Amino acid sequence: MKKLTSSEFRQMFLDFFKQHGHMVLPSQSLIPQDDPTLLWINSGVATMKKYFDGSVVPENHRITSSQKSIRTNDIENVGKTARHQTFFEMLGNFSVGDYFKKEAITWAWEFLTSPDWLDLDQEKLYCTVYPKDTEAQKIWLQVGMPEDHIVKLEENFWDIGEGPCGPDSEIFYDRGQENNDVAEDDPENFPGGENARYLEIWNIVFSQYNHLANGKYVDQPHKNIDTGMGLERVLSILQDAPTNFETDLFLPIIHETEKMTAAKKYGSNKADTTAFKIIADHVRTVSFAIADGALPSNTGRGYVLRRLIRRADLNGQRLGIKGAFLYKLVPVVGKIMESHYPEVTEQKDFIAKVIKNEEERFQLTLESGLTLLDDLIASAQKSEDKTITGKDAFKLFDTYGFPYELTFETAQDAGLKVDQKGFDAEMAAQKDRARKARGNLQSMSSQDETLMNLKDKSEFEYGVYEEKHAKLVDIIVDDQLVDKADGDNAVLIFDKTPFYGERGGQVADHGNIYDQEGELVAQVTDVQHAPNDQNMHFVDVILPLTKGEEYTLKIDRVRREGLRHSHTATHLLHAALRSVLGEHTHQAGSLVEPDYLRFDFTALEPMTDKEIKSVENLVNQKIWEAIDVKTTITDPDTGRKMGALALFDGKYGDKVRVVQIEDFSIEFCGGTHCANTNQIGIFKITSESAIGAGMRRIEAVVSKKAYEYLANRSELLDEIQAEVKSTKPEDIIDKVDSLEKDLHDSQKQVEDLNLQINQSKANSIFDNVEQVGDLSVIAQRVDVNGMNDLREFADTWKSDQKSDVLILATASDGKANMIISLGDKALAKGLKAGDLIKQAAPIFGGGGGGRPNMAQAGGKKPEGLEKAIQTVITAIAKN
Repeated sequence: MKKLTSSEFRQMFLDFFKQHGHMVLPSQSLIPQDDPTLLWINSGVATMKKYFDGSVVPENHRITSSQKSIRTNDIENVGKTARHQTFFEMLGNFSVGDYFKKEAITWAWEFLTSPDWLDLDQEKLYCTVYPKDTEAQKIWLQVGMPEDHIVKLEENFWDIGEGPCGPDSEIFYDRGQENNDVAEDDPENFPGGENARYLEIWNIVFSQYNHLANGKYVDQPHKNIDTGMGLERVLSILQDAPTNFETDLFLPIIHETEKMTAAKKYGSNKADTTAFKIIADHVRTVSFAIADGALPSNTGRGYVLRRLIRRADLNGQRLGIKGAFLYKLVPVVGKIMESHYPEVTEQKDFIAKVIKNEEERFQLTLESGLTLLDDLIASAQKSEDKTITGKDAFKLFDTYGFPYELTFETAQDAGLKVDQKGFDAEMAAQKDRARKARGNLQSMSSQDETLMNLKDKSEFEYGVYEEKHAKLVDIIVDDQLVDKADGDNAVLIFDKTPFYGERGGQVADHGNIYDQEGELVAQVTDVQHAPNDQNMHFVDVILPLTKGEEYTLKIDRVRREGLRHSHTATHLLHAALRSVLGEHTHQAGSLVEPDYLRFDFTALEPMTDKEIKSVENLVNQKIWEAIDVKTTITDPDTGRKMGALALFDGKYGDKVRVVQIEDFSIEFCGGTHCANTNQIGIFKITSESAIGAGMRRIEAVVSKKAYEYLANRSELLDEIQAEVKSTKPEDIIDKVDSLEKDLHDSQKQVEDLNLQINQSKANSIFDNVEQVGDLSVIAQRVDVNGMNDLREFADTWKSDQKSDVLILATASDGKANMIISLGDKALAKGLKAGDLIKQAAPIFGGGGGGRPNMAQAGGKKPEGLEKAIQTVITAIAKN
């Protein structure tokens, strides 16, 4: 079995199927594109729907991927079991009307058992099949799966109702009875049963039928293959880890968390270990989700993130960690995953900031909330029904920000119940409080009379970082106009403001509000536009604010500068794409962050490497030309005559702003921009990918972030250069090619020599024939390199018919291997190789099995091989 890191294993899987003609599809965003049925991408096949339903024909009908996924249906089990995670990777190979069962099974067996790949012990592998799927059963036998390792289960039929369906075959790895949670004679102690011994590692779905609305099943015109292999599960086998959490995907996070505690250690007791696991899992999930564009909120995906962050913080509190801490783990997550998922490392500062802001909001009320929860638990434990009332659970939610699920889980851990019906009734009765101003106003899911009736004007001041005399004209709390803000949150509207409201892909400014004495009274966390276009400042209130008073508004200048750089770079990118790909290329969306930008555009084909480089070079050329960025306020018709491009979803009034960078880029835009392109410094594309049919996405970094990105890759190049001992960077590729050729030649030479040696050894081995009863037997311990060589000897023995029985054993790298083959005469006497190997294997510390004519076994005690051979000979003699 290969000892691999997570990065090595992931790449090995993709390389294997690439060698078998598969297109490697990059992992898609966790946020589904054009699929309202999913909250998150929850599997590899979830990104393949357009191919399997025929709406899109893939460039290559063979596809493989490692897809990041999120499942949150059983969050409460995370940390309490060996395998539950909210974030995981699903390795998969897919056939869209190309190959079918034979190839899928053969390749799965090859990848799992071949010494060139994972080299798992065949005797530890089992599979389940649908009883009527005799074709799959036959193929499993042909590839080498022992017959007694094939389990027939009626539930092995993948069917979710109307649509494609078919039998499936699951592959299990035997972790041994010592790792089981059920007794050996338990009815669930089998592959596919509810036990910890047989670990499911791969599922192959043979999608060959179509389930019609009338309940009938008909053959699909094109049969498909859909497979899923849990990366973390297989990695736990390869790294000999008791659970997924002891692999290199989680341990660095856990060890970093240990440093934040006073003296807590992972594994010291069940409660602390569970807390460490929850933190490690949840920080992975939120880091990747935020990197893909999700943000904490009160609804949908945002609520999931908020719940995960708060659940992790509560467990940090249980470990004795004070204050916000989860955000400090983001760089560790990025470092672990960056070989295949660079987005977390590239956005680590932004991700950490989002998480930290959310943690700090929660920490403000966490201590008092936990005290109240402890009191409620103590009171409930003394009560007759052992239940926390719905009213109390709602108070925790509404006053202290505790999601109901956290109260429920904490109560459950204490052996208590929570009155959910009572909680729901409280929620319904006080829905305005539950929504709060932020959740209701920002969602804009329905018409809001309060906002629609706002008439006071609010002027946004371009190029201003501080406004010392901004009059507070409206205050909104709990969706009501009030004269004073004296709570946790409020929405404020001023007659003039330097704060940019989110629009056109550019995110909002953040900053502070001061009274006329210079006292900090509020922090601005977001700015949105009201129906009548006033800038609504969403604030955390620190000191009371009064309508009609003047305040000083000061934006985060560093954040604004970053936004200006990114926004102007986005315009340059748009123009460069149209120049390189053609004017049919149109913007379809964008996100402008302080040091990062995302640009969606229309395109039928992926960009080539040459096109990406051309676009990048063109943008940088315009930066280095130091072009003034000119802004003109005019009417839409005049703007169009100037050649300005309209945004994909832009809505324009009587006056518009035209942002012009010479004749290269002219666009309608209300965002903030550099005065000159040279202020951007440098522009670097980090990825180009598909986000849907006819839609592509470019992600890029600018300024300092771009420098850091390039510096990191320069360091990597230096390391590679030193590793391959190349004197010049330009010679690295030739040096690597030369090393690969030398390695290939050496491997071929070793294979040829090994073959010659084995052929020579075979001649001497097969000359030593002894009689056991009326059977001729060849039984020896030989000096070869393991089971592969033993199988070669067995093949030669079978073709030459040197004896009735062959018993060969060898010790290699501290491991013992044995193979037994029987000829027709031995079989006629009722001997079975599988029975014989089961008698011998325990003697050299192993287990084995096989077919009647051939069986094999591996073990950990080579010193027992001689006795094992004699045991088999004795058994033959007694027959």
